[in-house]
Amino acid sequence: MKINDAYAPGLYVANEGRYNDMKYRRCGRSGILLPALSMGLWHNLGHTDDLENGRNILRACFDYGITHFDLANNYGPPFGAAEENFGRIFRQDFKPYRDELVISTKAGWDMWPGPYGNFGSRKYLLASLDQSLKRMGLEYVDIFYSHRPDPHTPLEETMGALHSAVQQGKALYVGISQYKSEATTKAAEILRQMGTPLLIHQPRYSMMDRWVEEDGLLPVLEKEGVGAIAFSPLEQGVLTNKYLDGFPEDSRAVKDGRYLKTAQITEERLNKVRALNVIAHRRGQSVAQLAVSWLLIDPRITSVLIGASKVSQIDDNVGALKNLDFSEEEKAEIRRILS
Repeated sequence: MKINDAYAPGLYVANEGRYNDMKYRRCGRSGILLPALSMGLWHNLGHTDDLENGRNILRACFDYGITHFDLANNYGPPFGAAEENFGRIFRQDFKPYRDELVISTKAGWDMWPGPYGNFGSRKYLLASLDQSLKRMGLEYVDIFYSHRPDPHTPLEETMGALHSAVQQGKALYVGISQYKSEATTKAAEILRQMGTPLLIHQPRYSMMDRWVEEDGLLPVLEKEGVGAIAFSPLEQGVLTNKYLDGFPEDSRAVKDGRYLKTAQITEERLNKVRALNVIAHRRGQSVAQLAVSWLLIDPRITSVLIGASKVSQIDDNVGALKNLDFSEEEKAEIRRILS
């Protein structure tokens, strides 16, 4: 199945075969299955983006069986815009399918001015969740995350706020993002004692950003029974063929520069991408597909968060699921390239 770039306007009816080909994985030791690919709405659903294009992307995702849409309070631009736009599209297209969707949001980065609009206090997290629900027009989210560790707030307070969100019926599950292994162990224990298990961890993880391996996070998640969903699997576009011949004017590194700077795209990194590209072609994949399928080798990775600015990129990412098997020779060759 290949999804068309343009959907007819009007009432959306989901593809009847949407669950036929998507792979689903158990999230830790929970009862939840997540699609191997989840849709992240970090960069592509702000007020500066084409809302109809965003609508087509979300429709395409669900038609492929991608049931998980991941947001945060400050996704945009401006802050809150992604949730507002998602709410509009949800009411137009997805409200009848609410019970088939996993919708997540987060709080932890700067959101509003003053001392109560950032980090991990109980006041900030619960106020932010209320705002997120209002923007999206939802009664609850499926997963509410602490978006980053707060070095100044006791972990018990931050985890207590997550527990309260569940107790109040505003979230079904809770997660954390970018916590190192030691803090993850403590967070899981605090939540367990409260009676709200830690469902999932969202680390930044790619072939070129492997801190989770160095930190020993994945064994901790396995021991604690916590799922993992990797974000930025393409290293903000570096793990594609986008930069192999220079810097396109419409690329993120040129247009934005907040999360990927041209100085980060070194010749050494590009040479690794070129070498990976050779392996990808042998496997009948793009280098982006290779990068996604490489993360999914590890059964501790529940899902990989993809992003897209057009429907064809969804097609390409879903294509990665057709070849998740690597020979020992391929694994060794890739590890040599990445070392």
